[in-house]
Amino acid sequence: MSNVILQKKTDEGILILTLNRPKEMNCMNFDMIETLGNIIKESNFAMSLRVIIITGAPPPEGKKASFSAGADLAERRTLSDDQVRRFIATVRGTMIAVENARVPVIAAINGFAFGGGTELALACDLRIASTDVLMGLTETSLAIIPGGGGTQRLPRIVGIAKAKELIYTARRFDAKTALEIGLVSKVVEPDKLMDAAMDLAREIAKNGPIGVAQAKFAINYGSECSLGVALPLESKAYEITIPTKDRLEALAAFAEKRKPVFKGE
Repeated sequence: MSNVILQKKTDEGILILTLNRPKEMNCMNFDMIETLGNIIKESNFAMSLRVIIITGAPPPEGKKASFSAGADLAERRTLSDDQVRRFIATVRGTMIAVENARVPVIAAINGFAFGGGTELALACDLRIASTDVLMGLTETSLAIIPGGGGTQRLPRIVGIAKAKELIYTARRFDAKTALEIGLVSKVVEPDKLMDAAMDLAREIAKNGPIGVAQAKFAINYGSECSLGVALPLESKAYEITIPTKDRLEALAAFAEKRKPVFKGE
């Protein structure tokens, strides 16, 4: 059985990726993280794709839900120092692939999301949490640090002071706190999580895919630059949309008082 389940909503351009090691709380071993990275990279060539949703498989009966409880520490204990370095490099590469995916990526966070699980959510564009979520970059409690981008992405989302507090203390925090600090944009009951993620995905998918992709590009790269560099970058991203068929379709639809039909061309 695959440790990452693919579910394609072909007619809507939505891909749902489910981390599938429920007995292990969807912890990330070498195989899972490598598989996830490869799927994300391949998705960049699927031009009909509009949005990706990442979530965790439901737990076995009687167990608590988990988006991903982080690295598989049982596997970690068997690794040499060099293998640990390779694992961390693989994790980092997968998180970068998620962050740089051509289309927006939504994390539908269910249950526990510790360490690499929180880092995966941070690498996504948008995050929705269920009310039973418990998150945290807990690595310092294991005498290490977040190695999948957590020390860099968390400060950019919640601010440096709050990120330092959460990382230094290895504190676990609930969905309410995640919402208050701006880490997630919405909190819903567990049985409504995928509905909320799909609603958000559909809201994005109905828009011009080239425009959305260029907006993501401009935001991701512009946020790392001075305004003097970021504004010209935005202009270049805008220029890519000008000669597209989708832009002309949007203008025609407006004139004809109908909904546009975008084809990503």
